[in-house]
Amino acid sequence: MINSKLLFPKSIAVIGGSNDVRKPGGKVLLNLLEGNYQGNLVVLNPKEATVQGVPSFARVEDLPEVDLAIIAIAAKYIPDTVRVLTQQKNTGGFIILSAGFSEESEEGKQLEQQVIQLVEDAGASLIGPNCIGVLTPDYHGVFTRPIPKLTNQGCDFISGSGATACFIMESGIPKGLPFARVFSVGNSAQIGVEEVLEYMDETYDPGTSSSVKLLYIETIQKPQKLLKHAQSLIAKGCRIAAVKSGGSEAGSRAASSHTGALASSDVAVDSLFAKAGIVRCSGREELTAVASVFMYPELKGKRIAIVTHAGGPAVMLTDALSNGGLEVPPIGKEKASDLLAELFPGSSVENPIDFLATGTAEQLATIIDYVNELDDIDGMIVIFGTAGLDKVNDAYRVIDEKLKIHSKPIYPVLPSIVTAAEEIKEFTDRGRVYFPDEVVLGNALAKIIRSNDRLELEEKTFPVDIQKIREVVERADNGYLGSADMMSLLDAAGIPRAGEAVVTSSEEAQQAAKNLGYPVVMKVVGPVHKSDVGGVVLHVDTPEKVAAEFERMIQIPETTAILLQPMLSGLEIFAGAKREDTFGHLLLSGLGGIFIEVFKDVKSNLVPLSYSEAIQSIRGLKSYPLIKGVRGQKGINQEAFAEILVRLSNLLEAAPEIFEMDLNPLLGTPEKIIAVDARIRIEK
Repeated sequence: MINSKLLFPKSIAVIGGSNDVRKPGGKVLLNLLEGNYQGNLVVLNPKEATVQGVPSFARVEDLPEVDLAIIAIAAKYIPDTVRVLTQQKNTGGFIILSAGFSEESEEGKQLEQQVIQLVEDAGASLIGPNCIGVLTPDYHGVFTRPIPKLTNQGCDFISGSGATACFIMESGIPKGLPFARVFSVGNSAQIGVEEVLEYMDETYDPGTSSSVKLLYIETIQKPQKLLKHAQSLIAKGCRIAAVKSGGSEAGSRAASSHTGALASSDVAVDSLFAKAGIVRCSGREELTAVASVFMYPELKGKRIAIVTHAGGPAVMLTDALSNGGLEVPPIGKEKASDLLAELFPGSSVENPIDFLATGTAEQLATIIDYVNELDDIDGMIVIFGTAGLDKVNDAYRVIDEKLKIHSKPIYPVLPSIVTAAEEIKEFTDRGRVYFPDEVVLGNALAKIIRSNDRLELEEKTFPVDIQKIREVVERADNGYLGSADMMSLLDAAGIPRAGEAVVTSSEEAQQAAKNLGYPVVMKVVGPVHKSDVGGVVLHVDTPEKVAAEFERMIQIPETTAILLQPMLSGLEIFAGAKREDTFGHLLLSGLGGIFIEVFKDVKSNLVPLSYSEAIQSIRGLKSYPLIKGVRGQKGINQEAFAEILVRLSNLLEAAPEIFEMDLNPLLGTPEKIIAVDARIRIEK
């Protein structure tokens, strides 16, 4: 969908170009000129013979053939203009800056549809409308500022918001963060974030393409496409970070299950990003901090050395790294003694390595060389500012030189952004990226490490009876499945469940209890939250108690029958799923029973779920020590729990009509896991 005329135009027409650079048509023309665009440039403006020194034409019919049209005129005139350009001028690329389309009104939506049809009929590419444009090393096709340094070694950046794109660049540029191409997709009428990422994946060249992709997304229209191409790019060696704004409440509104209350569009986004390997960021500063980390060699472990001449920032950084799961390991005294001899008295080499405010650039060079040779250190962070007594150019030149020769990443924290502004500019002018805040860097590193922290296990498969599953689903009506169909689905999926009986009379209840074996659990069939209405009774151990509880429970509103099960014990865990818009099924797991509502300690995954992903989710729970077993208490069979999650995933793939389901609780012991209660809702 993205073609060469959009990305590498040999000629550009600015439709609505102006001498007034306060207008989009004037500013985009100025940016093209100042960006030294090398192709043929023309303007459409009926009132001027030349605009900013560029030849101007009065009618679109008078224009020469052009590869790319950048349009900044009123929306109502654009369909006719596009028609002439596609049919008479061989134009294959369009950037529509103008607003007034689907974002404003139904009339605007119709105009947008006309433009899309004309563009697609011509096999052309369209960015926008309602966008700031496109930036590449070849041309500056935007009407905004700032214009960052553009190089193929920079970041590819795709944004669903033009203003936010500007603000993110404003955050990154002062840090020295370079950009390669910037796409502001606006209304995404033809090309959205997903399509740009698809193009970057399909044309990726490890020798020339940017290996860092940044995304700002307000709406994920095609999650499966985003997942596919993000995974593919990351497998090719790229690194991707994204901000997704606008969490939705739709997933929890009117939810009728535990899982439904916990699942949402935003949880789905978390799951999608985690599955793809995208680092999800919360805002502009975090996004550009993560991008700045990506500009350095990849950190191959979690062990960090901190080199500083100021104690306070080192302490704050140590806390951020440690709290984020990275390590600041002590350097052994035997190894450190040689280094200590090179430093001023009072210096510390324990890690953080503090060489005092009086430390010199030469000492900094010695420390960096020394740390680079330590086998138990994976990377280092150098904090070097100034109180303004002297210039620090020599120290920053040392960092630059060491970055050229050492393989381990060296992250420079240069906090004196005012006092050492000239020295920092000299550093960034050399093409270097720096971090003004050590804690922001520490948190960014931790977030990246967590996103990359994946288990590599031997995969296991657990087949399900697809034919039996389809038979149950196809005969079912919308709504919650009856007990018999629900049990059939669990059996077809191979999910172990407790023996049970559903009864509608006291006599049936007593006979069922005798068959199941005392003591039994009695539960109402019908109400959603059984325990809230007195609909669950444990340890019923005589026929008389069975009869009495049946008579009481059958009177509870909405109750249609009573379920009996043998009394089982174990740690309560849960698994559940919810179909979430275009994302597909979300599969959630965690502690069960009432704990799911109190602690909300759950992990979510997009279906399909692999065995490795299931194990990783279980180990990622805050309650994992309970699942593993702690302080003499027995844990549960983690492999059996993972198997149930994979079987659930397979069930959901075979039965996409399942809208919501809960297995809550599952009772886990070191030997096995049994489903005690379940609810499955079908929506076809």
